[in-house]
Amino acid sequence: MRINILQHTPNERPGLIKTWAKKNQHEVYIYHPQQFHIFPEINETDFLIILGGPISVNDPLTWLTNERRLIKTALKKQIPILGICLGAQQISKVLGAKVIPGQVKEVGWAPVYLREQLIAGLPEKLDVLHWHEEVFKLPDQAKLLFSSKLTQNQAFVYQQNVIGLQFHLEPTADNLREIVINDQDYIKRSALKQTAAEILTHQVPEQNKAAMFTILDYLAANQ
Repeated sequence: MRINILQHTPNERPGLIKTWAKKNQHEVYIYHPQQFHIFPEINETDFLIILGGPISVNDPLTWLTNERRLIKTALKKQIPILGICLGAQQISKVLGAKVIPGQVKEVGWAPVYLREQLIAGLPEKLDVLHWHEEVFKLPDQAKLLFSSKLTQNQAFVYQQNVIGLQFHLEPTADNLREIVINDQDYIKRSALKQTAAEILTHQVPEQNKAAMFTILDYLAANQ
């Protein structure tokens, strides 16, 4: 299977997604649409993954519009899609939902809670990395998967082959360090009130790897 990944910023990498792909002997191609304005061909895409980034989906940028065009085509062709943070917001926008400022800025480690058992094997609670200010409205026909105490819409499932995650399960310990040291100014004014040092010293839970693999297995099975 060919997995095409859209990476929007150097310090938010695929992390555990690449670990899962290697374990299952899938090919991974990483595109950098903001930097190079190149997108995968839809007929060369078995699985589309859209990562996070510091941009707002509401910014008037041509490459964001082109990315949504790709997502729309993938939806029509029923290609499995995983969106993380900005990626989830892009999917939501394509599905007609709004992306708006959240009630608070949520940056750091905090739990999310399962709202409905839509995917076998996911736990009732996960301790995950948050790195966002804007949030997505739940698209029509999508089902809410996870919520946190500060943000209701933390994850959704749409038509069994599309998942959007506002939070991050994909970072390894190395990825976490890269995110924090390069974007630590963003931590300011977070409602979670964690310092960069506190975020860095928080170990990435092994449970997150299991949950990430469970979600990827679920989407791959619907390929």
